Amino acid sequence: MRDENNSIPEPAPLVEVRRGSITESRHRGHIIAVDGDGRIVARLGSPEVVTYLRSSAKPHQAIPLVASGAADRFGFTPEELALVCGSHSGEPIHVATVKGMLAKIGLDESALRCGTHEPFSREVARELRRRESAPSVLQNNCSGKHTGMLALAIHLGAPTADYDSPANPVQLLIARVIEQFSGVPLEDIAVGVDGCGVPVFGTSVRAMALMYARLISPPEDFDARTRLACERIVQAMVAYPEMVGGTCERLDTEVMRACAGRLVSKVGAEGVYTAGVLPCDRWPRGLGIALKIEDGEDRRARPTVVIETLRQLEVLDREGEQALAPYARFDVRNNRREVVGEVRPSFTLEML
Repeated sequence: MRDENNSIPEPAPLVEVRRGSITESRHRGHIIAVDGDGRIVARLGSPEVVTYLRSSAKPHQAIPLVASGAADRFGFTPEELALVCGSHSGEPIHVATVKGMLAKIGLDESALRCGTHEPFSREVARELRRRESAPSVLQNNCSGKHTGMLALAIHLGAPTADYDSPANPVQLLIARVIEQFSGVPLEDIAVGVDGCGVPVFGTSVRAMALMYARLISPPEDFDARTRLACERIVQAMVAYPEMVGGTCERLDTEVMRACAGRLVSKVGAEGVYTAGVLPCDRWPRGLGIALKIEDGEDRRARPTVVIETLRQLEVLDREGEQALAPYARFDVRNNRREVVGEVRPSFTLEML
């Protein structure tokens, strides 16, 4: 695929960082929301910009695991399916769940090819440093996804040693799902290598939103197994948000908790965010939402934009807004911990 970003797209200002009376910095990006029929209902910036899905692809990467019958063959529970879709914090609950899944498929952690990194959980990471211990591959945020890929490889009779290879039947099936849900021909999808070593797919931000709209409301011409897989994955994520993120301080988890079963939420690295709003009075066919923070800022810009986007789309009720208030704005503090400014949203969606 040719590089669609040779000409720099025009982003919209989304977040301003205020110090005293002036705006010191700005974060820009792209936002889009489409309904279950693929109709654009809101946008900002240039949502045709192409970027990688990163971990926002995980629920779709899990579809072949369920649709093929592999998840049922190995008796994976909804809690385990949620972990396959998640970027978990590496807490004991996540490690134990991955171990249990590996035991079900007759493998151990040596089969995982996702590598290691410091756990997302600050408490777990602190404890590792205190003990001067190295992180385990089981604590990698992608270990659930990789275990699901191993299970699918065994079910297909495919090699497990290179389940992460683009040529492996596991990855070929996943690529076809990305094509089907995004509506982008496979030859036009950019393919790179993700942080955990598996193929990562590049599409427009608009296509990402369509993928989530179709996850929530699969088109009638999708086969029955795929439609049922979507339903099971959505139900698992909604029921076990702590497996998608963590028990605390994780945006996906807190958004799904605050929305009480009304949406699925999935972050991706480098400022990517995706969500699927289940059909409701406001959005009878559901809603797919995708955004990209242009500079890849994940900690202060992305949460602020996510909460404001959900608010403007009338996805959050008053209780939800209150629950997510810690993510909606951030204080700017000096070295004496005094509040000297704030990080706040600065955009209005173009409603269509």
